[in-house]
Amino acid sequence: MDHGTVSLIILGLTVVAFVWNRLPVELVAVLTALALWVTGVLEFTEVLAGFGDPVVIFIATLFVVSEGIDSTGVTVWAGQLIVRYAGTTRGRLLIAVTGMCAVLSALITLNGAVAALLPLVVMLALRIGQPPSRMLMPLTFAGSAGSLLMLTGTPVNIIVSDAAADAGAGAFAFFSFAVVGVPLVIGTIALSVLLGPKLLPAARPAHPAADLAVHAQTLETHYALPDGLHRLQVSESSPLLGRTANDVDLTPYPDVVIVGIQDEQGRTRTDAVIDVGDVLVVSGPAEQIDSLTSDSSLTVCTTPVPADELITGEAGVVEVVIPPRSSLVGETVFPGMHRGRELVVIAVQRMGKDRGKKHTQLAEGDALLVYGPWPALDELTRDRDVLLVDSPELVRRQAVPWGPKASVAVAIVVAMVVLLATGAIPPAMAGLLAATAMVLTKVVGPRQAYRAISWQIVVLIGALIPLSAAIQSSGGADRIADLIIDAVGPGRPYLLLLAVFVLTAALGQMVSNTATVLIVAPIAVAAAEGTGTSVRPALMLVAVAGAASLLTPVSTPANMMIMSPAGYRFGDYWKLGLVVMAWWLLMAMIIVPIVWPF
Repeated sequence: MDHGTVSLIILGLTVVAFVWNRLPVELVAVLTALALWVTGVLEFTEVLAGFGDPVVIFIATLFVVSEGIDSTGVTVWAGQLIVRYAGTTRGRLLIAVTGMCAVLSALITLNGAVAALLPLVVMLALRIGQPPSRMLMPLTFAGSAGSLLMLTGTPVNIIVSDAAADAGAGAFAFFSFAVVGVPLVIGTIALSVLLGPKLLPAARPAHPAADLAVHAQTLETHYALPDGLHRLQVSESSPLLGRTANDVDLTPYPDVVIVGIQDEQGRTRTDAVIDVGDVLVVSGPAEQIDSLTSDSSLTVCTTPVPADELITGEAGVVEVVIPPRSSLVGETVFPGMHRGRELVVIAVQRMGKDRGKKHTQLAEGDALLVYGPWPALDELTRDRDVLLVDSPELVRRQAVPWGPKASVAVAIVVAMVVLLATGAIPPAMAGLLAATAMVLTKVVGPRQAYRAISWQIVVLIGALIPLSAAIQSSGGADRIADLIIDAVGPGRPYLLLLAVFVLTAALGQMVSNTATVLIVAPIAVAAAEGTGTSVRPALMLVAVAGAASLLTPVSTPANMMIMSPAGYRFGDYWKLGLVVMAWWLLMAMIIVPIVWPF
């Protein structure tokens, strides 16, 4: 059996495994690469070459760049800007959020854009009395169209551009995809606004997402936050030395209360006498506390944090719950006390009731409100003695628009886009420089950068590139192309484009669009060359059809992301998706031959 036949058999089995959907897609891709080696279609080094391909490096760096934009609050800031100017009318709001998703998809990929905007759109829908299902599918579809606005919008564009370059037709320019992408975005948004209410279900999610955009106000309402908590440190000349808290004469300051005392190591002191370096946590009017501070030779450590400043770019607040068997059980706490050097307990609840300014001996199930800088709050995620109600990172992303490093992140993205648009350096190098800059400027931490990369997609592409190469080099692509040519006939380039679109779109509904394009691209090149047609229009059709994964929830991760929050079922996607796909096909068949002649 020749290598061409073997490669097509492996291709068929790969598609069946993808559609079967019982194995992880990245495992299917790795098994495919191994099959090519075991059968002798490719050498060992050729099988592994995909993981070192510049396309894989470029795509991996885009995830880091996307993380920098999202984690610094740029998307939250843009979302709040939209709400401010779009108002609460469904049509205007839908146009605004879908338009924003389209632009973000071009910058940070579809999955990143949908992940960033999903909580915001759910909350906006609920606030205007609309089911999230009427807004989330248009959001994802507009994002899919937006991925065709520039080269970096999706891995599909990069793969297609590389295929054109390998075929000798030259890579596509950075903004060339926008010629098709802009009409697709406009049409997708218009169809969603006009037909969405008729074609989309009025479903509601079983478990609505928390609105962390107004987290500070929520906590202020839920907890009775004590006002006026000051921390005052005892100096060597203080007349309070040697006294206990009960012995301190507060008669001149009738409204001042000593809430608690901590020593220099942060331990709570109850009956012990006051010593140098101890910190008194006191509550009361500012003028009386100023008098106490002056009269008793105390030094102000910290002043109260206003409720509207609980969450800022530098610091925030989180809820923690004491789990069973925690070492904190039995420890005494009170509002205003420090935990470590940077964290402050500002409220305590037991069984849903506030403990006020009382000293509380912690028990299982108690809830604490803890304030501090974000890095210190992030450390709590690794503390086994507490359970976090909401992730500090998630709170920061939703509640802090335009964080401290947002301007740096935007500048890096702009520089990357300029390098890509001008072609000054190879795309993979531009992405690598941008990702490195994100880490060097501390926009993204090293661990955060590793977590941001979707290793599933990296492995999927790296393992499937050899299949694409094998189909092309073994003659398998030529065989499928011959079938298409026989069906289409010579001198019918429009029918060729239609056949390429249908093949790509049909396969892409059950198989990852990235995997689909890796498989179809060499077939499209062979079919175009076999009919004497330029490969550029055929490959552009592959890019458009590859992005048109609109009919099923399994076709893209973004489609899966919105399924649960919107309450969608599997069969809800095709109704609006089919109409949108028909628009895409129409626009592609009209525009592509004009811009890239046959």
